[in-house]
Amino acid sequence: MQKSAVSTIVKLAIVSLLVGFALVFFGIEPSDLVKSLGSTVVSIYQLVLEFLRSSMKYVLIGAVVVVPIWLVFYLIGLAKRKKSGS
Repeated sequence: MQKSAVSTIVKLAIVSLLVGFALVFFGIEPSDLVKSLGSTVVSIYQLVLEFLRSSMKYVLIGAVVVVPIWLVFYLIGLAKRKKSGS
């Protein structure tokens, strides 16, 4: 086998392992995927939406701290550029 083929097989095995862990984490069995592929896609979509909804709270809380700090550094950078440009 060529080196790239072995590398591809190893990468596929690692990704398959990670996807398998994720499916087990969410309680999804392979037989469930085959039996109800349409509803599984909907379930995954709903899980992702719920994750995004719940994580938005944390993003907003973090933004309360991060955005003002970024703004201060941005304005300091503008002032330095303006001062050195004169």
